Amino acid sequence: MLACPIRRFFQNPSKLVDPYVSEGMTVLEPGPGMGFFTLEMARRVGMTGRVIGVDIQPRMLAALERRAEKAGVRTRVETRLAQPDSMGLSDLAAKVDFALAFAVVHEMPNTAVFFREVSATLKPGGLVLFVEPAGHVTRDDFRQELMAAIATGLVVAEGPKLRGSHAAVLRR
Repeated sequence: MLACPIRRFFQNPSKLVDPYVSEGMTVLEPGPGMGFFTLEMARRVGMTGRVIGVDIQPRMLAALERRAEKAGVRTRVETRLAQPDSMGLSDLAAKVDFALAFAVVHEMPNTAVFFREVSATLKPGGLVLFVEPAGHVTRDDFRQELMAAIATGLVVAEGPKLRGSHAAVLRR
């Protein structure tokens, strides 16, 4: 289901990232899977931008690389293998314009560490679109995750409505 074409009817990558991603941006996507959102973001950042996909699963990163090559955006997509306790993003301090955390935070061993790492990568004014599936994450659990994000200095900028999901846009 990660890259299933039917998924586009419920979670259209183009519509989802349109308000947030544009030419020349540096985008971070923890847990990109096979690139359902990554490929669209890579198209939008153009030749001068890049999308950095960080995952703990080498097979997912390999699949993402193959799909990016086939889509003609491989030079815009950087893949990184994360460690269980860190995404290894210190070289990206204050360099990221936008981060997409889509259905990934509940999979993290430590929500506070996750948001601390993501927050540190953001430029001043940088945004995080934080989305969790309502079927897997309760409203209370989402609030707890959101509080962990706020504790890192991120501020809730808006709460977009996404069908079947809890969502917030966070600003550094």
